[in-house]
Amino acid sequence: MDTERTADTAPRAKKRLKPSTVETLRVARLGEMGAFLDAGTGNTSDDILLHKHQQTASVAVGDEVEVFLYRDPKHRLTASMRVPKMKEGQIAYVKVLNVDKDGAYVDVGAERGIFLPYAGMRGRPQVGEKVWAKLYTDKSGRLAVTMEVEDEMRRASVSAIGKARRGDKVTGAIYNYTDAGAFLFSEEHYIVFIANKEMRERPRVGEIVTARVTYVRPDGRLNASLLEAKENALLADAGRILTLLQQRKGKMPYSDKTSPEVIRDKFHISKAAFKRALGHLLKNGIVEEREGWTYLSDAGKDTGTVQPESRKL
Repeated sequence: MDTERTADTAPRAKKRLKPSTVETLRVARLGEMGAFLDAGTGNTSDDILLHKHQQTASVAVGDEVEVFLYRDPKHRLTASMRVPKMKEGQIAYVKVLNVDKDGAYVDVGAERGIFLPYAGMRGRPQVGEKVWAKLYTDKSGRLAVTMEVEDEMRRASVSAIGKARRGDKVTGAIYNYTDAGAFLFSEEHYIVFIANKEMRERPRVGEIVTARVTYVRPDGRLNASLLEAKENALLADAGRILTLLQQRKGKMPYSDKTSPEVIRDKFHISKAAFKRALGHLLKNGIVEEREGWTYLSDAGKDTGTVQPESRKL
């Protein structure tokens, strides 16, 4: 086989082809395994295989084909017609395929995962999780993604003024954290801020949550809470106390004198929320306090429930 191309098939491109890039290449010849694409070097031994299994449509000699380039298990440059479904600069909610010492790889619809470097991460995504990410070309000329999507979220968002009200529920994925709290991009394309004090626990970046709107801001964004409304939260917190009491045979060494750190560790609520819930149980005669301990009362042992109608919030 000749290794030199004839004049009419001389290479038109001089750039060195790299993996994790999308290129438009000409079909130079066909073989049993598939099509061979002209790598632009003038040497047929550099032709890039587009295997039959990596073709999404039939090709013929001379066709210009858009392909995604990657390394096969033998480290050979290989092509696939399964190119990324998103364009550079676009954002998408994508699945994490793999995590290694250098970063992660996410599914953007191409034949292979696209690299997400640690420098572009928000938090530390794990295999199987989904995150918001933007496709871009890195300094080496290869496709990569970043979770730094604040500007893109702002451009893609819509105003919630006149559409959302206090008390509404919004669902979406967390895409960033700051020292003040978390940012969520809702299904309606609202940007939603959730302050730290409005979260019992911090969701992971990429996690889908449902929040309660607490304020529609003049800029069209929303403030929201992952905590229950005050009335429901009191009953839920009281239920936590009763559950632990029942597990401990009706007594526990925690009272309104217990430190906030211990309360947070045992009940996952603030000291203020604990005191409100405990006060409700005391007022309704469901528990009793003696010498720094809390006990189920005889009435509490009989019912084991929290009655909402007698509370005054």
